Amino acid sequence: MYIPTTKIEVKKLNWEELDVIIVTGDVYIDSPYDGAAAIGKWLIRNGYKVGIISQPTNESQEDILRLGRPKLFWGVTAGCVDSMVANYTATKKRRKLDDLTPGGQNVSRPDRATIKYVNLIRQYCKESIPIVIGGIEASLRRVVHYDYWDNKIRRSILFDSKADYLIYGMAEKSILEFAEAIKNNQNPKEIRGLCYISKSAKDDYIQLPSYEEVLSSNAKFIEMFELFYSNNEPNSSKGLCQKTGDRYLIHNPPQFYSSQSEIDSYFDLDYEYDAHPFYKQKGKIKALETIKQSIITHRGCFGECNFCAIAVHQGRKVISRSVHSVLQEAQRISNKPNFNGIIYDVGGPSANMYGMDCKQFDEHCTAKRCLFPKKCKNLNNNHQKYFNLLEEIAQISKIKKIFISSGIRFDLLLNDSIYGDKFIQVLAEKYVSGQLKIAPEHISKNVLEAMGKIVRKEDISLFRKKFMDYSKKAEKKQFLTYYFMAAHPGCSENDMVELKNFLKKELKIVPEQVQIFTPTPSTFSTLMYYTETNPFTKNMIFVEKSNPNKQKQKDILLNKIIRRKNNGSC
Repeated sequence: MYIPTTKIEVKKLNWEELDVIIVTGDVYIDSPYDGAAAIGKWLIRNGYKVGIISQPTNESQEDILRLGRPKLFWGVTAGCVDSMVANYTATKKRRKLDDLTPGGQNVSRPDRATIKYVNLIRQYCKESIPIVIGGIEASLRRVVHYDYWDNKIRRSILFDSKADYLIYGMAEKSILEFAEAIKNNQNPKEIRGLCYISKSAKDDYIQLPSYEEVLSSNAKFIEMFELFYSNNEPNSSKGLCQKTGDRYLIHNPPQFYSSQSEIDSYFDLDYEYDAHPFYKQKGKIKALETIKQSIITHRGCFGECNFCAIAVHQGRKVISRSVHSVLQEAQRISNKPNFNGIIYDVGGPSANMYGMDCKQFDEHCTAKRCLFPKKCKNLNNNHQKYFNLLEEIAQISKIKKIFISSGIRFDLLLNDSIYGDKFIQVLAEKYVSGQLKIAPEHISKNVLEAMGKIVRKEDISLFRKKFMDYSKKAEKKQFLTYYFMAAHPGCSENDMVELKNFLKKELKIVPEQVQIFTPTPSTFSTLMYYTETNPFTKNMIFVEKSNPNKQKQKDILLNKIIRRKNNGSC
C-alpha cells in the first residue's frame, strides 16, 4: 500500500481525515530508503492515518493543502539530503540534476526546504496545528551552526523555520511518542530526541555558549560544538540549552538506541519499493535504479570521520537487523512484479560494519573513537555475520545476483585476520558488478589526521593487489573505484601533488571520483573550516577557502594541471 498523496486515495481507504501530513523535499518513493515513507509507514502501522505531500509548489495553496489539514500535526522534512547540498556543488554552483525529482531536473526542491515548507504551511493553514520538523537538514542544524552557503553562523533551524518542535536523529521512537502525546492532549516537551523553544532555560541541562557568543568568538564556537558532540550518546548524555536573543533552544537528551527487534519492526512494513504513481508519471526518477532493489542492513557508523555527520544523526553504535528480517525483505523484493533477479545493494553507511559491535559500548566508553588514531582492541572486527548474511540471501530462489554498492571500509577487511581475506575473495568472485567502491580519501598524514582517518599507503596497495588477484582467478575483469577528497581543512596543493604522485606510481591511475570538501553543519571538519583551528590540538590549521583554488586542488589530482617545480605555482 502506498501512503495516500491525493484525496481520492484517502477516500478509498475510508479515512474521513488524516491525523498526520508529511511534507518532503524528495519525490515520494515507497521504500525504507525514503525517510518520509519510513516514518509515514511506521505511524500507519501504529494506527495513525498519514498522508504525504512531495515537493509542493511555493506558488499557491494547491499542493500544500491538497490533502486538507491534519488532525494532529504536520511533519516537515527537506528530504534525504540537506537541500543546500542537493542544490549546490562544493564551489556553490547550482546543480542541474536531482536524482530524487521526477524528470531529473533540479527544479522542484527549494533552497532551505525545511524553512520554506513550514512558511508555506503557516501561510495557507491558519489553524493552530503543531508543525514538527525532522530529517537530515533539521537534525544537523538543530543547534547554532556554520552555514557554508551564507558563509555565516546561523541560529538553530527551529528559530529560523518557526516550527513548533524539532525531532532529531532516527525518529521512529520519538515521532510515535510525539503522536501519542498530541493525540492525548499531553505535553510532548519531555520526549527524548526532541527540541523546542522556551522563554527560560532548564536548570538541570547543560548551558551551551549562546548564539551571540558563538557569533563573536571562534573559541566559543569550538567549546559549543564539543559540548554538543559529546552529548550525543543516549545512555550518558544530558539535555542542552542554548540562548538565542531572549529565548532558549531546549535540546532534550538523545532518544535511546533501538534494539534489534525494534529495528526489524521498522523494516517489516508493506513497502512497494517504487515511486508513487502520482509522481512517477511526471518523469524518470534516477534514484529508483538502485533504491527499488536494495536492502539496508544496519544503522550507525563507528568510523566517525570528521567530515561525516552520520554519528550525530544515526549514532556511533552500529545496530544490525536480524538475519531473519533481512531475508524476509529480500524475499518480498524478489516477489515484486518485474524483479530482474538482482539485489543492487546489501549494506549501510559502511557496508561491512554489519554485525560488528563493541564489548564496552553500552558501558559508556570514554575513549570514544573506535578506529582513530588506531583501532580499539574492544572492537569486534569480524566479517563472519556479514559473510553469512550474503550467503543466505543468495539462496533465495529468485535472486540471481547480489551486489554491494555501499562503501566498503577496506581497512576493516585487512584488519580482520580470520574472515578478512576470505571476504575479499568472495567479494571479488560474487558480489561486485564490475567496480567496487572504496574511499581512502587521501594519503597525506596531516590531511588524514584532520579527517580523523588512518589510511596507510601500503594498505591501499595491498587491498588493490588482493582484490585484483582474486578477480583474475575468478576470470573477471573488475576495477576499484577510489573516492578522494580535495580542499579538506589541512590540505594544500602540495598534499594533492603527493596524492597524485602516489596514484600514478603505485596504482597507475588517474582517479575519476574526486570531490571537493563541502562544509556541512554539525561536523568537526566544518568547525575547522570556519574557525581555521584544529579543535583537537587547538592549533591553527590551513584552510583553502578560495573556490578557484579548491578547484585547482581537484584538477591537480585529475591531471589537468602541471605544477612548475621552480616556484610551486600552477
